[in-house]
Amino acid sequence: MIDRETLLEVFDIAERRRAERRRFLRMAGTAVAATAGASLLAACDDDDDKYAPPATPTPTPAPGAGLPAGDVDILNFALNLEYLEANYYSFAAFGSGLNATLQTGTGQQGAVTGGAKVGFATDAVAAYAREIAADENQHVLFLRQQLGSAAVAQPAINIDGGANGAFTAAARSAGVVGPTGTFNPYENEENWLLGGMLLSDVGVTAYKGSASLISSKVILDAAAGILAVEAYHSGLLRTLLYRKGLTMPLLRPNAGLISDRRDVIDNPVESDEGIGPVTINGGAASNIVQADGDGIVFGRSAGDVLNVAYLNAGAATSGGFFPAGVNGTIKASTAG
Repeated sequence: MIDRETLLEVFDIAERRRAERRRFLRMAGTAVAATAGASLLAACDDDDDKYAPPATPTPTPAPGAGLPAGDVDILNFALNLEYLEANYYSFAAFGSGLNATLQTGTGQQGAVTGGAKVGFATDAVAAYAREIAADENQHVLFLRQQLGSAAVAQPAINIDGGANGAFTAAARSAGVVGPTGTFNPYENEENWLLGGMLLSDVGVTAYKGSASLISSKVILDAAAGILAVEAYHSGLLRTLLYRKGLTMPLLRPNAGLISDRRDVIDNPVESDEGIGPVTINGGAASNIVQADGDGIVFGRSAGDVLNVAYLNAGAATSGGFFPAGVNGTIKASTAG
């Protein structure tokens, strides 16, 4: 039997090899790929430079590149969510948000409130954070390239961990902290994992819920790819929370509280699930994937996604992580 220390060493070696492979592929890309990868962050420290592609803007194509109007609306809705995720993960990993060249567009451009670099306790989790941040940055870049001049601007975003922050409001409503407590997702890597789970799980269900509404096969294929990446992120975060829960007993229940609260405010159907443990065939099991009885991830409508993003169970056009609402034509949460 492999002991715990040996298993951890295997994980660490695999992580280092994977990081080297990713760096090689990034350096070996074509000039076009290098331009497409241009963007990440306004400022990074020396240790993070190897993870951050240069912040060179790409040429702006025609509006929507001939996409059906409905697809433009869906992509812009997704872009709002990617702005949120990209800023959260970029601040946590690198200490700064999206480059200014990736914030412009139609609608009211807004600033980001909050965000800070996390002092990760383990090298592996720090490496995961940098990878996720880079992926989310590329999602923003890709969607903006597809939309061209039809892309919406970054809206006002609240990712603050203080008393007036959206993460604190979410944690209070879920019961993770008391009515006057605060939840700072940048305080430590465990809080960062919980904050990431709150957002990334919703990203998975958002893409799943919108997939059937996309007309363009090219865009549908790309959306499926982004959905897969979001699912990898979600699964990784949930796995780390479950594993850390072996020695930090509050992590698993707190993950469950976050899941329960999302389930209450999005719609009356019970779909959202925590990380477990659950019982399968009489034995304890994790619940990493939010799958139904057929092993399929559930989807959320755009309105249900905004219920979670606005932290509001009713009809609303702003609140929570988007204090001034989102940009684009899809901006209202579901009533009741």
